[in-house]
Amino acid sequence: MSRVIHGLGEPMKLLRYGPKGREKPGLLDDDGAIRDLSKVVKDLGGDALSPAGLKKLKKLKPEKLKKVPGKPRLGMPVSPIGKLICVGLNYADHAAEAGAKIPEEPVLFVKTPNTYAGPNDRLVFPRGASKMDWEVELAIVMGRRARYVTKENALKYVAGYTICNDVSERAFQIERGGSQWIKGKFCDGFAPLGPWLVTADEVKDPQKLGLWCAVNGTRMQNGNTSTMIFDCAHLVSYISDFITLEPGDVIITGTPPGVGLGKKPPVFLNPGDVVTLGIDGMGTQTQTCVAPANR
Repeated sequence: MSRVIHGLGEPMKLLRYGPKGREKPGLLDDDGAIRDLSKVVKDLGGDALSPAGLKKLKKLKPEKLKKVPGKPRLGMPVSPIGKLICVGLNYADHAAEAGAKIPEEPVLFVKTPNTYAGPNDRLVFPRGASKMDWEVELAIVMGRRARYVTKENALKYVAGYTICNDVSERAFQIERGGSQWIKGKFCDGFAPLGPWLVTADEVKDPQKLGLWCAVNGTRMQNGNTSTMIFDCAHLVSYISDFITLEPGDVIITGTPPGVGLGKKPPVFLNPGDVVTLGIDGMGTQTQTCVAPANR
C-alpha cells in the first residue's frame, strides 16, 4: 500500500537520463523501467518539484509514457540546482573519528555547480590529489520556498530525497591553507547525486534510513540517519533562518562513521577503485576512480 504524506498522492521515483548536458526527465516505473517525461516537464527542478508540479506528475499513468530502451546513463536527478548546501560533522561518531568536537549548531559549507555529477559517472581525481575520501549522505531536495520555517513545518517544504557522495580530498581540505574545508570539497565532480529522487511521500521517516558505502566490495560505512545530531527537519528550519531555500535546492546532511580519514591507519582511494553507496529505498550509485588526465 502506498504511503501518502502532505497530500501529494502516489509515491514516485524521478530521474534524469541521457548524455551529460543533454539529460531528459523521466520516472522509474514499478518494473524498474525508465519512462520519458520530456513531453510533460522541461526538467526536474524549480516548479516541477513544487507541490503543484508534483501533483501534476502524480496524476500520470506511467504505462502510457514512452518506455526508454536500454540502460542509458543517469544524470543527477534534479536540475537546475540553485544551491547545494552541505552539513559537516552531523553524526557524533563521525565527529569522534575525525577528532572534532560535537558541534553546538550545524556546520555549513557549500558545493558549487562544477561538483554536480551523475550517480555513476567516473570520479576523476584532481591534479595533485593524494588523500581522496568517500562520504555517503542523505540529500534533501526542496520543493517549496522556505524562509524562517519552523522545525514542526519544515518537512512540508521537502520534495524528496536522494543519495550524495560528498567526495573529499583530505590533503586539500586539512593541510593546505588553514583547514579550509571547501578546498577539499568543491573540486570537479565531487557531488555525485542520484540515482533518482524519491518523493517525500515514499519516505515514511527520513530519520530511520540505513546508509552505507563500500570500496572495491568491502563495506566501509554502515550508519543510520537516526544517529544524526541535527535531524532533517532541524536542518531545513535552521538553514532557512540564514538563506531562502528554493525549489530544487539541495541539502546534504552529513556522513556516518567509516570514512577513510577515520581508519587506523587512514585509507584513501586510488585510481581504479570502485566506490558504491546506498540508502534504504533510494537505490545505489557507483563511481570508478580515474587518475587525472594531466598529473
